[in-house]
Amino acid sequence: MSKKEKYDELAIKVLELVGGKDNISYLGHCMTRLRFQLKDKSIINLSEIQKLQGVVGAQWSNEQLQIIIGQSVGEVYSIVAAKAGLQMENAIDENLDKGKKKKISFAAIIDGITGSLIPLLPAIIGAGMLKVVIILGELTGLLTADMPTHAVLTFASDAGFYFLPIFLGATSANKFKANMGLGMLLGAIMIHPTMVANVAGSVPMSIFGIPVYAASYTSTIFPIIMAVYVMSHVERFFKKIAPESIKAIVVPLGTILVMLPLTLGLIGPAGAFLGNYLAIAIMWLYKTTGFFGVAVLATIYPLLILTGMHGALFPYMFNSLVTFGYEPIVATANVLSNINQGAAAAAVAFKCKDKATKSTAGSSAITAIFGGVTEPAMFGINMKLKKPLYASMFGNFCSAAFAGLMKVYMYSLGGSAGILGITGFVGPNSSNFIFMVISIILGIIVTFVTTLVIYKGESIYQ
Repeated sequence: MSKKEKYDELAIKVLELVGGKDNISYLGHCMTRLRFQLKDKSIINLSEIQKLQGVVGAQWSNEQLQIIIGQSVGEVYSIVAAKAGLQMENAIDENLDKGKKKKISFAAIIDGITGSLIPLLPAIIGAGMLKVVIILGELTGLLTADMPTHAVLTFASDAGFYFLPIFLGATSANKFKANMGLGMLLGAIMIHPTMVANVAGSVPMSIFGIPVYAASYTSTIFPIIMAVYVMSHVERFFKKIAPESIKAIVVPLGTILVMLPLTLGLIGPAGAFLGNYLAIAIMWLYKTTGFFGVAVLATIYPLLILTGMHGALFPYMFNSLVTFGYEPIVATANVLSNINQGAAAAAVAFKCKDKATKSTAGSSAITAIFGGVTEPAMFGINMKLKKPLYASMFGNFCSAAFAGLMKVYMYSLGGSAGILGITGFVGPNSSNFIFMVISIILGIIVTFVTTLVIYKGESIYQ
């Protein structure tokens, strides 16, 4: 059977087990998982879905059914979407619960923030890697501050962070189903040169008699996301009341006129306060707990991934990078945990006699260690066998404790959460990178050896 035939067969079975296209209110995917929002969740049998050939695992997370496929998720997703007649990446408008209001929950807030940030990852990674190029150029003597190339690379890398409110204005508008142009305009208003100069010069500002709070919004994330969320509701209000003949004028004008005092006088300052003090609180926790805090977070990181709670850490990590220029705890725990999941799976592949388990574990190990995609290793191997998962958590503790003791920081988002993401730890102090390399090697050795000792060679297919 060809790959296409396998994907077709899997897509048909998945569509059947989720209740068919009429039960799907949203279908999307990430790097390894199909993500369903379903109208009737009571008809779903997780155990039947988990038995499908080609499915690594399945779970409920934040009221969302997540079916873990692995690296081929894109192919399966496109086939499921086509067979269900769904527009790719878009939700179906119809809803069995039309009379119910959407609840605002912690999970929904995190989803809104991460949904706005994730589309920007390529831009942020690109800008961050430019900073790495500059640092490496300076360390090797190939770049000096007086070179024109140094100047261009510097402002190019800074642009990725300085103009974040405009970028996020677009992605947040897309997330909250608002007009993208209005979202970008709102972001541009917040970082307009006059606004920036007035804040720097302590020049009083007001609109309609409402004081404009003097806050700097360059390189911020929370103010614009919060503002665009509110804007999406304001825009919908004007769409409802505006006469059809003048709607094209009334909707954008009314939306911006309402959002200007709300954003500059209330929402923006509140978002800036939230972002600054969230980062300060985490830094205080880090300085108080020291290496032990990093070790504990790394130890429980697989459990956070299991429950989907790791997504709540991403907005903080992002905000810390743009606020302080580095992040000392979450990124380290994340990279080490991902690599150690792969090390545990590699030990299973080394010790297990069953060829099918050996093959699955080997490929999952490569995906986790190099790509930072842990779902195949964690759900398909380590959780099923349990002992490799315990070994990886022990390896996490040891390696993260060392990284914490050496005060290892991440200075930019790397292109991967696996071993390739180590480029994000290149910083002004060359020892930072060296200590991270040592932490990774320590974690792999401890995890691999511990797995070999406590794992008895069982097959995942027993």
